[in-house]
Amino acid sequence: MADESYTLMTVHEGKSYLPVVESKIQWETQRSGSAGSLSFSIVNDGNITIANGDVVYFKDGKIGVFYGFVFTIKQKKDHILTITAYDQLRYFKNKATYNYVKKETGEILQMIAKDFRLNCGSLASTGCPITRTEKDKTLFDIVGNSIDRTVKETGQLFVLFDDFGSLTLKNIGDMQYNLLIDEETAQDFEYSRSIDKETYNKVKLIYEDSEAGGRQAYIAQSGENINKWGVLQYTDKLDKGEDGPAKAKALLNLYNAETRNLTISNAFGDSHIRAGSLLAVRLEFDDVSISNLMLVEKAKHTYSESEHYMDLTVRGGEFVA
Repeated sequence: MADESYTLMTVHEGKSYLPVVESKIQWETQRSGSAGSLSFSIVNDGNITIANGDVVYFKDGKIGVFYGFVFTIKQKKDHILTITAYDQLRYFKNKATYNYVKKETGEILQMIAKDFRLNCGSLASTGCPITRTEKDKTLFDIVGNSIDRTVKETGQLFVLFDDFGSLTLKNIGDMQYNLLIDEETAQDFEYSRSIDKETYNKVKLIYEDSEAGGRQAYIAQSGENINKWGVLQYTDKLDKGEDGPAKAKALLNLYNAETRNLTISNAFGDSHIRAGSLLAVRLEFDDVSISNLMLVEKAKHTYSESEHYMDLTVRGGEFVA
């Protein structure tokens, strides 16, 4: 790019290129279930060779923003190529079968990385070993199930992402960034509160005792919120050895709240911010004021020669995996 603070490079068969970028570069991340992507258009001046599978990396100054691989190339009559590249999480669309015993999420990731030739970086310990059989599931689902189980057991939410070419697992508590979103830094926003999804005020866990031929139900509920919202029930099965009353209470603490979502448009860009980051948000609405940390669910950065801005979808209140 013309702006010297940005570096976009492609690598084809060991040869590196600095392509001439037409218009903007967009980098997008989601907290779960999706790879990070980089999309851009370049001038096909005959001096560059680019093919699917080629390495692409993008830096903002010294910040390694994106490292991934070309997956789509589109060409038009005006010799402009539009490129879409994804980071390593794109390969988590692959399906596999695993039967693992007492493995934390990081250990599962190491197993997957070895089988699918992926690179691991820093993998936080979750303190929650899990035994589970996953049959013909996507790698996203396999890791997501482990993260979900961890948050239900411990109340701690972990985020998987590709950190410039290295699979990384972090506790959201370690992803807090010193950035304030307010009316000065966000051009526009939309706020919503909902009990329609991922809100439950009654938890019912059932243990099926195959040996004794009976079943035991464990219930935790909030009478106050049942009176407000009606019964919103979460039902699930317990595995042998799980603490039914403790797990029911933990799930109620996790889900017994409104989910709050905020979409921020055209905020001043900061390349440290990605899905999974925690930001301070201070905004006022007609019926409520927000002044607390919020979790970035989606982040879309747009870079050009003269500006860098970002669109963020953030969530506050109880964090639900």
